[in-house]
Amino acid sequence: MSNTKYSWNSWKNHVNNCSDSYLHYQICIDSSILTGIENSNASYISSSISGENSNESGSFSTRTSTDDSDLTIRESSNDLDVTQKYRHLWVQCENCYGFNYKKFFKSKMNICERCECHLKMSSSDRIELFIDPGTWEPVDEDMTSLDPIEFNSEEEPYKDRIDSYQRKTGLTDAVQTGTCKLNGVPVAVGVMDFQFMGSSMGSVVGEKITRLIESATNQFLPLILVCASAGARMQEGSLSLMQMAKISSALYDYQSNKKLFYVPILTSPTTGGVTASFGMLGDIIIAEPDAYIAFAGKRVIEQTLNKTVPEGSQVAEYLFQKGLFDLIVPRNLLKGVLSELFQLHALF
Repeated sequence: MSNTKYSWNSWKNHVNNCSDSYLHYQICIDSSILTGIENSNASYISSSISGENSNESGSFSTRTSTDDSDLTIRESSNDLDVTQKYRHLWVQCENCYGFNYKKFFKSKMNICERCECHLKMSSSDRIELFIDPGTWEPVDEDMTSLDPIEFNSEEEPYKDRIDSYQRKTGLTDAVQTGTCKLNGVPVAVGVMDFQFMGSSMGSVVGEKITRLIESATNQFLPLILVCASAGARMQEGSLSLMQMAKISSALYDYQSNKKLFYVPILTSPTTGGVTASFGMLGDIIIAEPDAYIAFAGKRVIEQTLNKTVPEGSQVAEYLFQKGLFDLIVPRNLLKGVLSELFQLHALF
């Protein structure tokens, strides 16, 4: 039995703001999100809570402190079955912890209907977001990672881990590349997928992006790279770091020699070698609202420099004020903004 403490006033406001249909379900809340404690078991919140001191018997029980400062939610042995029964109906927002009905979530572009937080999207969903239907032509989609340095791990072998993520995501690696049309304009597009090993950049990711840039150079196509990455792939050692220089070199020829137009789109999170290389080399750099963008993460900086990183200093809105990129564009406006940028570039 594990206990999860949650601010009573925050919980009360959250319940009052929920719709009646939403309260008819017994919904799982991952206690690791509420408390920040890893490896916590799931706790459940019954829809019948209606007052400040509600208590449930049977599979659910609550306790409030005398000063009304917190609510303790206790889990029972049969809660796991309830999770499996209802969790497929909802997507929980990582910002406000509100629930979005999964049936309509994709049509809303994975934007939370309560706080408008832009939640993570798969690479396939992002491709559908801003290209003309039926125009996607993938390139190098069969390219897959090997084990170039024979990485030894006490846990799962690297090759087995690659196979596991390929089955889970249906992708061969952490990026999809191809050509398509955007409002009738032919473009080359690369989209990173955070679901595949945190979209870490290994040899395959670097090679696919480099080939895409070279193809766009030869065909005189504008280029879009949607960035989302936890950094270089440690299982490939220095070979993963070489991808930064290889991609940057291809971009130099594309931009400086051929005078073509490159737009990176920074999504959450964009960190490590992707930020340090092609993520920041765009002619126009676009970020999504509230995107986490950094070279090194908050924890790494604090442990290395022994200094506290101010809250919000690695969020798109703050970095925009410091001139790190050019635009912050919500998803529902992205296709129109990109189309206008391409038309403007063509005039010059």
